Amino acid sequence: MAVMAQAPSTKPIRLIVPYAAGGPIDVTARALVERVKDTLGPVIIDNRPGAGGNIGADAVAKATPDGSVIGIAATATHAVNPWLYSRMPYNAANDFSPITQMLRVPNVLVMNAATAQRLQIASLADLLRYARAHPGQLNFGSGGNGSAGHLAGELFKARAGIFAVHIPYNGGNPAQLALLSGQVDFNFDNLATAAPNIKSGKLLALAVTTRQRSPHMPDVPAVAETLSNFSVDTWWGLVAPAGTPTAVIERLNLAFTQALNAPETRQRFAVLMAEPAPSTPQAFGQFMVSELSAYERVVKASGAKVD
Repeated sequence: MAVMAQAPSTKPIRLIVPYAAGGPIDVTARALVERVKDTLGPVIIDNRPGAGGNIGADAVAKATPDGSVIGIAATATHAVNPWLYSRMPYNAANDFSPITQMLRVPNVLVMNAATAQRLQIASLADLLRYARAHPGQLNFGSGGNGSAGHLAGELFKARAGIFAVHIPYNGGNPAQLALLSGQVDFNFDNLATAAPNIKSGKLLALAVTTRQRSPHMPDVPAVAETLSNFSVDTWWGLVAPAGTPTAVIERLNLAFTQALNAPETRQRFAVLMAEPAPSTPQAFGQFMVSELSAYERVVKASGAKVD
């Protein structure tokens, strides 16, 4: 506990969020910094959106490694973009010191309820049987080439041994509207985003993409219950520039993991159907390495590329 006995720093810590204000990552970051101000002192959110998160992540990578600047590492910035973008301004594997994972947000495989009824699909097993019997007759939408929904769909197709046509849209909202109107048959969507339409009966939730069921919708099975070892999480966490002293990382880790474990934090994040996932720096580092490796295969198989 000696590390927590240190007085909070008088110099504000700058937390770079590589996405625009108001999104889920920004909202959770702002909620979390409120809970560490008594131990770390003021933490200022600095939104640096652009280039799929690369601009903000690069600013973290190139900051002075003294603990005064930290940032958000996410699925896109540290697992997908290195394979999606032909030129990267930073090295996701070498330019950062992990602090802790923050959250996991389940995605969910959803069908237009009317389409599912017409095709007599009531479960994931039904969907797989139909797809195998009617190759190429199903399609799925996403928020664009290389998006989380696109890559989840490609991994699903590969693991299931099926073929479905991918239809990219310009963002998650147009993709959801296309599903609701019956223009596409299924999507992989954020659970919090899809939940209202699932509850209203407009969408049929077939499975969540996390390895276990979500506590927010425990009646919806995990894809892994049908396709073993299938797991596609949307996640984010905290990192510092590479070379940040170990003692600084440990101090940041202790403050942020205690904040993530607080009941009030869990209640706040439950609104987003997000699950706090505090970890050691070592565990988060190993997790990011495994995600980077896993998405290399998925992105290359999808053919998605950003020049």
